Amino acid sequence: MKQFITTSYKPSPVANTQLQLFGNDKTLSESKGRPKITANKFIINEVGDIDGDGEFSLNDVALQLKENKQNEWTPLDGDGDFRSDESISLLKQSDIVVTNPPFSLFREYIKQFVDHDKKFLIIANINAITYKEVFPLIKENKIWLGTGMGRWISGFIVPESYELYGTEARIDEEGNRIIATNNCLWFTNMDHGKRHQPLPLMTMSDNIKFSSHKKVKGKEYLKYDNYDAIEVPFTDAIPSDYDGVMGVPITFLDKYNPGQFELLGVTQRNDDPYKTKQYTKADYPNANDLNARGVIIIDGKPKAMYARVLIKKKLA
Repeated sequence: MKQFITTSYKPSPVANTQLQLFGNDKTLSESKGRPKITANKFIINEVGDIDGDGEFSLNDVALQLKENKQNEWTPLDGDGDFRSDESISLLKQSDIVVTNPPFSLFREYIKQFVDHDKKFLIIANINAITYKEVFPLIKENKIWLGTGMGRWISGFIVPESYELYGTEARIDEEGNRIIATNNCLWFTNMDHGKRHQPLPLMTMSDNIKFSSHKKVKGKEYLKYDNYDAIEVPFTDAIPSDYDGVMGVPITFLDKYNPGQFELLGVTQRNDDPYKTKQYTKADYPNANDLNARGVIIIDGKPKAMYARVLIKKKLA
């Protein structure tokens, strides 16, 4: 790594909470000796075991920033917003961006990476898969999921003020407070081996013929009432001997191999060419909910399914 650049955001509630480590008065209030809430820029050009304790840690970074002129720590003129001229200038200097972006601005954030043709590895909410600004990028093989999602992402270090909750919350051997989440994943445009591994498919008995229904694990593949596709409720239930369109959970993308499957759409798109039916409130009071999902008929009643990715097996 030639250089490491990081910035902070001024309104952050944890801004400057660790700046006392660095012993620099650039962000200290002269009157009260307390850190000002400022956005900062850190540029690391050289690293090493400065304090001689046999390992490289945050203390070494602090000493380097204080003593090493080859590294830089300065307040930003603005608030550190990723859309600011300062932040964009730093983005242009980078080759790879690794960050946890603001989920509320995720659409705009990922567009910035694409517009500037940058490599990236970023944390996203799992629902971002279905965004109309994001799914086309996945479909066109411009971005994809990284390795690890949900609790496999390993967790986030949080400040002392943050409540630890959930079965995956923990304090590690270094005293870091860590929480894990099951609704986040990695988005990236850097290739990795996992996305080229074939997904094992179910092998069905030769004496079971496929029509619009097919038994699997004691249940049937049901055809959607409003899509020209079948409902596959689990990724490991994708049939090997069906060549039509299938609706699979969005978590399928964690195992998606672009050489094995074709991505066609998601069931949240009203303009999807695979949608065959629109419901009206004259027939169903919850027509809006039904139209926003793939629908299967159970006991004569329509049931809206969770968001599904529409896929088709690539023929050899």
